Amino acid sequence: MNLMTLLSSNPFDAASKPIVDLINKATGPLIAIVVALGSIYAVFLGVKLAKAEEPQDKMKAKGQLKNAIIGFILIFVLIVVLNVATGPLADWMNQQAGTSINVTSK
Repeated sequence: MNLMTLLSSNPFDAASKPIVDLINKATGPLIAIVVALGSIYAVFLGVKLAKAEEPQDKMKAKGQLKNAIIGFILIFVLIVVLNVATGPLADWMNQQAGTSINVTSK
């Protein structure tokens, strides 16, 4: 984008388009990373639970595993919500500011 395009267009268009494009491009890899890290960490905590000999250690490992699973599910859901909400938020912004940003999932 050159300087004349930036000066002649709506400033909201120039400021928000890169952000929307970044969110659209990063959603797929983010989900893959969260699933991979969540799986590896869950296996690690499962092994820790299996190796625990004391009842206190088993309870601690169960709690850690439960918290990790809840955390990774929450992160996954938030990434999906961000991906789903980007379109309606961009439409709302277009109506408020008079811009014409198109949000498409790739």
